[in-house]
Amino acid sequence: MYKKLIIALLFVGTMSTNAQIKTPAPSPFSKVTQMVGLTEVILEYSRPAMRGRTIFGDLVPYDKLWRTGANARTKITFDDDVTIDGDTLKKGTYAIFTKPNAESWDVYFYTDYKSGGVPRNWDDSKVALKTNAKIFPMPMKIDTFTMTFDDLSDNSATLGMLWENVYVGVKFNVPTDAIASKSIAAIMGGPTANDYFSAASYYKKSGKDLNQALTWITKATELRKEAFWMMREKSLILAAMDNKKGAIEAAKKSLEVATAAKNDAYIKMNTESIAEWSK
Repeated sequence: MYKKLIIALLFVGTMSTNAQIKTPAPSPFSKVTQMVGLTEVILEYSRPAMRGRTIFGDLVPYDKLWRTGANARTKITFDDDVTIDGDTLKKGTYAIFTKPNAESWDVYFYTDYKSGGVPRNWDDSKVALKTNAKIFPMPMKIDTFTMTFDDLSDNSATLGMLWENVYVGVKFNVPTDAIASKSIAAIMGGPTANDYFSAASYYKKSGKDLNQALTWITKATELRKEAFWMMREKSLILAAMDNKKGAIEAAKKSLEVATAAKNDAYIKMNTESIAEWSK
């Protein structure tokens, strides 16, 4: 009886330990993903509420660093380099710290984004970019701290921050034109030598149309005359088509370039193939 009582108590204790009470977070977490042109921007932050308190100049003192939200550091991630006030902010993740005052906010993009709260020992070397944002008074109260992406265009957006009766915005520019132009040039320029090489190799390996494989590998070797491994593949395709003369010619070209490059493996393979196909 005593043993059964002990087991029952242990069971109840275990259930109590594993149970978790669920309640709403005082400062709910928010994650916003926004495409600006062709650049993805991810914002992660927690949203404290006013709850009848005076915020700026009181709860958030003027001229002191603020974590710009609550709980963990507010983070922003850019998947391309962006520019702010003419300065480049490299792609990556940053903590956003601010220093509010009555007229404007200093805004810092800080490379150490993993810790919590304002750094105990501020390190200027970790400030990737600093800018200043003017305050715009709001006509109504914003009870919950809110961050937004405003004035979206193909080339820019404004990172907005609203709380109490204050709005500040930091405009950033994205490299949409550079990305689009590079993409257009790549597509309009047609397949690369590597594309032709991969397609030809696949056709040979899979026993598909060797004439098509030869067409592709020829285009690859024309685009990259220094690529002895591509010319080697051409020799193998020609050999598979029983064109020994063409295979030997291609192998000799591959051998010549491989020798200049001092690639012993391809020197050996081409030398052996030329001897075999010459019988």
